[in-house]
Amino acid sequence: MAVSAMFGALGVTHIGPDISAMMGMTMIIGIVTEVGIFYFSEYEAVAPDMPRDAALIEAGKNRMRPIGMTTVAAILTLLPLTFAIGQGSAMQQPLAVAIISGVVVQLPLTPLVMPVLFVLLHGQVRSEAP
Repeated sequence: MAVSAMFGALGVTHIGPDISAMMGMTMIIGIVTEVGIFYFSEYEAVAPDMPRDAALIEAGKNRMRPIGMTTVAAILTLLPLTFAIGQGSAMQQPLAVAIISGVVVQLPLTPLVMPVLFVLLHGQVRSEAP
């Protein structure tokens, strides 16, 4: 989803998918994967004490602030490149647009879509026989 948002943002801004944008795509895949790993490690930490659905919600609550802070920091850092402010920044503009669009989509993606996919892939919780 983050990669499709990146291509959408490049299309809206009329920037071609060049090598710089593809580097941004690679970085987005890494960032989203890292955030997912941290989310599920948080889930594993809280899962033994509570039911699965409650543990998924609690993991989302615990990880939301770090995810938000990472997103805001990435956007603020890359904003000058996005607007091509400064010498040579137009060359890195596709990279900045790609990363910003990916992290903006990743922000709601982690706490909302990943738990749903997790539940769909793992199916119903089976109760153990007495």
